[in-house]
Order: sequence, then C-alpha cells, then structure tokens
Amino acid sequence: MDREHAIIAIQEVDASPDLYLLIDFLNRTLKHKELIFGLSKASTEGKYRVTVYKTE
Repeated sequence: MDREHAIIAIQEVDASPDLYLLIDFLNRTLKHKELIFGLSKASTEGKYRVTVYKTE
C-alpha cells in the first residue's frame, strides 16, 4: 500500500547544526497529524530547504 505525499510548504533557511534535531523532533511529534518534515540542501550556498508534506 503506497502512500501519497502532498507538499504543503517549502522554506529555505540558514544552515544550522540543530536543523536535523528540529526536523526529527517535528516528525516524531506530529506524525499522528499525518505530517512529514523533510530537510535537503538548497542550491544556495549555506542554505537548507525544509519541506512539509501531508500524507494521505
């Protein structure tokens, strides 16, 4: 059974060592709300992209 993930928000933020901790915290805390948070490097130097997904 495949789940679809709809993107509901994308935001670029400055790089920080705590970003991974924050994304992990949000994923564990809001899983029951069917939200997933992703973190990837942005094309801009020193920036990361935070993506919020809604699972269906």
